[in-house]
Amino acid sequence: MNTIMDIVKARDPYEKEFHQAVTEVAESVKPVLDKNSEYRHAGIMERVVEPERVIQFRVPWVDDQGVVKVNRGFRIEMSSVIGPYKGGLRFHPSVNLSILKFLAFEQVFKNALTTLPMGGGKGGSDFDPKGKSDNEVMRFCQSFMSELYRHLGPDTDVPAGDIGVGGREIGFLFGMYKKLKNEFSGILTGKSLNWGGSLIRPEATGYGSVFFANEMLATKNENLENKVCLVSGSGNVAQYTTEKLNQLGAKVVTLSDSSGYIYDEKGIDEAKLQYVMYLKNVKRGRIKEYAEKYSDAVYTEIDAGADHNPLWDHKVDCAFPSATQNEINAKDAQNLVDNRVHVVCEGANMPTIPEGVDIFLENKILFAPGKAANAGGVAVSGLEMSQNSMRIKWSREEVEARLKGIMQSIHHSCISAAEEFGTPGNYVNGANIAGFVKVADSMMDQGVV
Repeated sequence: MNTIMDIVKARDPYEKEFHQAVTEVAESVKPVLDKNSEYRHAGIMERVVEPERVIQFRVPWVDDQGVVKVNRGFRIEMSSVIGPYKGGLRFHPSVNLSILKFLAFEQVFKNALTTLPMGGGKGGSDFDPKGKSDNEVMRFCQSFMSELYRHLGPDTDVPAGDIGVGGREIGFLFGMYKKLKNEFSGILTGKSLNWGGSLIRPEATGYGSVFFANEMLATKNENLENKVCLVSGSGNVAQYTTEKLNQLGAKVVTLSDSSGYIYDEKGIDEAKLQYVMYLKNVKRGRIKEYAEKYSDAVYTEIDAGADHNPLWDHKVDCAFPSATQNEINAKDAQNLVDNRVHVVCEGANMPTIPEGVDIFLENKILFAPGKAANAGGVAVSGLEMSQNSMRIKWSREEVEARLKGIMQSIHHSCISAAEEFGTPGNYVNGANIAGFVKVADSMMDQGVV
């Protein structure tokens, strides 16, 4: 494993997020490689850390003042061994090759866990949709797709949304693809229901995370009813995590954005959540406005110089980090442990730094890594692909039942793999091993390609 990491760091010395993702998987799967020498002989790890294709391109567009702007566009096509590349597009100023490679690498194993035929990929741009008009976002999306379209196809690469890419952006991207290709095909997921989208897709990541948490609690003969929960973020994942927690009888007391967080001891009930959805999805405002509307809520602004995030320092039962990568550091993790949190379930991708993960595991917290817990989003994207291929639409109840079944299957795979390789109850090892074995076996079947 040291040799693999030496290779990765030598080739891409500045890609720290990618190094972090590879290190976690490499440490988990070492017992698998020790037990199956044919994986080493076939260079599985050496191949799986190298993307099959990296696409980078210029995205010129014109703002409302007539000024030409230029952003970078990317698509990382990491692995197609199980199916077409599948993974979201992220529009955010922080986007770079390291972040997209880590996300694409995680996506390979996450998609393998879903049991659906999907490879792994990720893409996006350093474009920031915040503060842009609908026309500016449309012009950017059209320019972005005018290059990316040549690399997409229902059997080749099927992106979805991610941070900064919601229904509005997916619509503009799809419209441009259709115009350029003169065809209507399922090359994006997260589409509107009127033109090929699936019911439950917007809810899927948040719902799936909650279903996974409930499965973990069931191993202790518990459930989410009456549990007090911390949720970070206030976008799609956080919103629907909160909605499903409310439906299962839990109480959510926090939400956040890049400026700060709100703490509402009385709980963010259905009516308050509807306001959050209006605030973030329609008004595109800041979470501090929640505290202006609900006087019982306390708003705390982010202190960039602080050594911890006070959001994670409340006495609760469960935590659902649902914002972005590396949002929980070691002190945050220790604060959660000290406050006797039972469950930490990652709705975001890799939101906990490695030292934080170690703290959770050492203290026997029920800890679900993102590649398992937030796989519900891509699972329902896979179901949307199936519906598009068959030209049918399943009911809300059918899609949610399939999602719940997939999350139960992922939980079972994690538990079984962790136990088989000597770390019972370790969902990090379980998720990495179960996903890796499926990918490795498929690579062995298909030869050195």
